[in-house]
Amino acid sequence: MQPKPFFSVIIPTYHRNALLAKCLDCLTPGRQMLAPEQYEVIVTDDGSQTTAAQMVREHYPWAQWVSGPRTGNGANRNNGAKYAKGEWLAFTDDDCLPDPQWLKAYSEAIAANPTSLVFEGRTYVDRPKYSLAEKSPVNETGGYLWSCNFAIRQDLFESLAGFDERYRYSFADVDLGFRLRKLKYEFPFIKAASVCHPWRLQSGSQDGWKKPNIYRESIFTYLSLHPTELKRLNTPYYLKQTLRRLVRETIPGIIKFRGRGIKEAFLDHIEALKMAFLIQDFRKQINMMASKLDDN
Repeated sequence: MQPKPFFSVIIPTYHRNALLAKCLDCLTPGRQMLAPEQYEVIVTDDGSQTTAAQMVREHYPWAQWVSGPRTGNGANRNNGAKYAKGEWLAFTDDDCLPDPQWLKAYSEAIAANPTSLVFEGRTYVDRPKYSLAEKSPVNETGGYLWSCNFAIRQDLFESLAGFDERYRYSFADVDLGFRLRKLKYEFPFIKAASVCHPWRLQSGSQDGWKKPNIYRESIFTYLSLHPTELKRLNTPYYLKQTLRRLVRETIPGIIKFRGRGIKEAFLDHIEALKMAFLIQDFRKQINMMASKLDDN
């Protein structure tokens, strides 16, 4: 009989104690359908002004709190994995709410698919959308490997050196998924391994204006490391995405949500159009660099 897998749940956090507490409530022994002796929870905390250390110690003593490296999301997740005792790592985020059967579903999937070393789960929202400004990384069908909900064998994760720490903000999970596919790994979608990721309001204020720069840095890092992806993430891609979202989401949403979030929606469209032309310039730079290397 195959031994039952032991999971190390990795939760990166950064100045969001109230959200983290709700996440940990869902992972409290007895709340999860998986036996408490089959998993541990590691909170890796990148907080600088405050941390969750005292909250975890006083209210969630069964969880392990560790200080993060403060060098980005990918590095913080890798930091949590360094403390893991389990042969399986289960990643979620501090603003997610794992369902009671979350870990049990992964455990059953491992037993049913003994050759699979990576699994991704369902990520859903908590209610109908109220505004165009609300965002959530919904995953109802698989194929994304979002970092808020997937499980991976620890030895495979280590052989890949974990998340690429050159991504300071986002795209580290997209990069990991790309590298896994390149190595011919498949990751079955386990719908029952579900977490709720509530809608989050995208700010149109100063914080909202920081988002485009973060996205640009992340996507250009990704394309620098994987230039073949320029065949997919190119100018036509961003132009088509802008038109598709405008027709399918923004215009109907203006009526449905009575204009709520219209400013944020159009800022997104403007940024996508900018990306269409920035990608074009980026491709030229990549081609020039390649030509110089060929000349040498």
